[in-house]
Amino acid sequence: MTGDRALCRLEEIPDGAARGFPPARGGLAGLVAARRGGAVHVYVNACPHLGIPLESLPDRFLDGAGRHLVCTAHGARFRVEDGFCVSGPCAGDRLEVVEVRIEGGVVLVPAGAGL
Repeated sequence: MTGDRALCRLEEIPDGAARGFPPARGGLAGLVAARRGGAVHVYVNACPHLGIPLESLPDRFLDGAGRHLVCTAHGARFRVEDGFCVSGPCAGDRLEVVEVRIEGGVVLVPAGAGL
C-alpha cells in the first residue's frame, strides 16, 4: 500500500450511498466516493462549474433517487459511474476522476489524490 491513501473500508460506504473525505495533506479539495455494489467511484469533490464542494451538508451528495451526484449550489447532476454532468450549468463537463482500487476490503486512492 506504499504511496496509497486508505479512505475507509468498503462496508463503510453503504451500497447506493456516497461519502466525503477531507483533502490529502497539503491538498485543497476533498474527495467523494460513491458505491454501487462492489464498485466504488471516486472524484475530486469540486464542481467543474465553480470549483466548490458538491455538498452543503456532510455526505449529502446524491439526489433523492440516489441516481446522481448533485452540486447543491446550483443543482448540476453528475452520473455516479463516470462523473459526467448530465444537467446544470456545467452540462457536458465532468468531475475529476480519481483512480481507486479495493484491496483486502479497503478503498485505496493515490496518496496525493485531490487538488
